[in-house]
Amino acid sequence: MKDRFTIGEIAKLHNISVKTLRYYDEIDLFKPIEVDQNNNYRYYSTDQFEHLNTINYLRNLGVSLKDIKEQFDKRDLNFFLDILKKQQQETENKIHELQNINERVQNRISELEWAKSNQNIGKPFIKPISERKIIQIQKPINSHSELEISLRRLENIAKLKSSIFIGSVGVTLPINQLQSEERKKYNSVFLLVEEENVTDDIATTLPAGQYVCMYCNDERINSKQYYAQIMEFIKENQLTINGDAIERTIIDHYITYKPEEFLSEIQIPVI
Repeated sequence: MKDRFTIGEIAKLHNISVKTLRYYDEIDLFKPIEVDQNNNYRYYSTDQFEHLNTINYLRNLGVSLKDIKEQFDKRDLNFFLDILKKQQQETENKIHELQNINERVQNRISELEWAKSNQNIGKPFIKPISERKIIQIQKPINSHSELEISLRRLENIAKLKSSIFIGSVGVTLPINQLQSEERKKYNSVFLLVEEENVTDDIATTLPAGQYVCMYCNDERINSKQYYAQIMEFIKENQLTINGDAIERTIIDHYITYKPEEFLSEIQIPVI
């Protein structure tokens, strides 16, 4: 029975690349049993199959080459157990992270699907909203460039793993600006927080409560008529404004070329 295999034959038998086998040789992880001095061909034996199987097994579990090499150097049961336990913890962390990503994706899908079917455009209504965790910079925002710079600062403060996405950004408009004839002057910008690594020392909240809301077929809230409608609705329903207005873009030109699909939202807390 044949007991000498070339590097190409080993690669095919174990479904591994020749390049990888050469690298394993270079780092002294898996070396050929013989090297022909005339042509430098590498040869391997069936006695080495289990060695390579173990490497492949651990690599498939995600164990680093450094830890695998150390295991072969030590051949220690306790160290082997430690490797597996360490990898188990890393795997659980990845699963948790993927679950969080999946939840964020599902939230975005749900919001966009709802937006496609929303028939309540341009009509004020009352909506109960749960408390929302945010990170916020309270400063005047008078231009798009100031907004973008502030968002970069927020991203750095929060050390977000994922990038800022449309729908997570909001600005606040003070009460005294709601009926002002002057150009709107926002007093803060915020990010809705979905990541668990954002700690409470840098985060705050938008309080739970009743909000008068309006969805608008605009990329940005530019028309003062929207606020005029909302203020009339608040007056008719004998409500009292209980905080700054919130503006949020949900769908803009980065998502669709069709202006009729643009969507923004106004929220005003009331009691």
